[in-house]
Amino acid sequence: MTFADLALLATIIGVGAGLQRLTGMGFALVASPFLVLTAGPVEGVLVTNACGVVSSLLNLGLVHRDVEWRRLLRFTPFSLVGIVLGVLVLQVLPADPLAVLVGVMILIAIGVTVVARPGAVTDGLPVSSGFGTASGFMNVTAGVGGPALAVYAAATGWAHKGFAASAQAHFLLLSALSLVAKGSLPSMEGSGWVVTIAAILVGAAIGQRLAGRFAGKTLMRVVLALSIAGAVMTIAQALI
Repeated sequence: MTFADLALLATIIGVGAGLQRLTGMGFALVASPFLVLTAGPVEGVLVTNACGVVSSLLNLGLVHRDVEWRRLLRFTPFSLVGIVLGVLVLQVLPADPLAVLVGVMILIAIGVTVVARPGAVTDGLPVSSGFGTASGFMNVTAGVGGPALAVYAAATGWAHKGFAASAQAHFLLLSALSLVAKGSLPSMEGSGWVVTIAAILVGAAIGQRLAGRFAGKTLMRVVLALSIAGAVMTIAQALI
C-alpha cells in the first residue's frame, strides 16, 4: 500500500471507530465503501468484519459498565436465528433484489419510528426477539445489522447511553460470526494492519473524549441518520 493509501485508510478507520464509540454504530457504514473500493468486494468486507471485531471489542472495554446485559440477551441471541434464515433465503432469492427489499424495509421502519412517539412500543420478548432476528437477517442479506437495533432502540425509548454500550457487544458478535461463516481471514499487508489498529485506538480515544458533550437525544438522531444512510447505500449498491 502506498503512503497515500495508508493515510486515507487511517482517516477512514479512525473516523469510523470514533463514530462508533460516540453513537454506538457507524463503523462499517463509514469504512466498508472505502475498503471494498480499494481491496475488492471479498477482501474489503473481510477487513471490515475484522476491524469491526477489534473496534467493538475496544469500545466494549471502555463502556462495559453501561451495557444492559439483560436487555441485550433478549435481543442478540435471536440474531443467530436471523442469520440462519438469511442464509437460507439467499440460497433461493437473488442477493441484489433482496438487498433492495431490506433497504426499503429499513426506510419504512425508520419513517414509522420518526412519526411515532419515542418509546411508543412496549419492550418485551416478542418485540426484542423480532428486531433481533431482523438484525441478523439484514446483516447476512445486506451487510447492515445496525439499523434494526437502532429502530428497536428508538421505538422502545432505549436511552442512548445504554444503547451505545450494549450495541458494542451486539456488533462484536455479528462481526465475529460473519468471519466464522466465511471461513477466512483478510490478507491485508502488515503495514495496513499497523495503521488500522493505531487508527482504531486513536478514533476510539477521541470518541471517548467527546462522548459526554452531546445530549442523548441528539446522538440518537445521529444513529437514525446513519441508519437511513446505510439503507440508501444498500439499495444503491444493489441497483448499480
